[in-house]
Amino acid sequence: MDRLLEFLAANPLLVTATVLMAIAVVAVEIQLRARALLEVSTAEAVRMINRGATVVDIRDQAAFDAGHIVDSLNMTPADLAKGEEGRIKKKRGVVVICENGSKSYGAVKALRAAGFDGAFGLKGGIGSWQRDSQPLVKGKR
Repeated sequence: MDRLLEFLAANPLLVTATVLMAIAVVAVEIQLRARALLEVSTAEAVRMINRGATVVDIRDQAAFDAGHIVDSLNMTPADLAKGEEGRIKKKRGVVVICENGSKSYGAVKALRAAGFDGAFGLKGGIGSWQRDSQPLVKGKR
């Protein structure tokens, strides 16, 4: 025990760096677990859509026109920030789609703050949807 205390006293920078790294690892792990609570798999998204959930695609117009989920709304994150979520049906749930699942998290948080408790992001985004061989519609809605 004395040697441990001696080591800690002799290496304050190393000890500080180790403690900070441990805190960073814990913080990232907590953030990832919290994010997982707001995401659904492709199969769960299909179940939600079949029950009447609204699909909100937050990709840009060109990506949306290249292929999107049937009956999805194309809204940018800026549209959601401006309060245009009134176009979304509140009672059946919302599935938010982006390119790879990274941007949908912020949109889901914004929707939940606006009262959409049933809002979830598609884990892996439209790429995951395509990998699971789900259909896409091309062209403008």
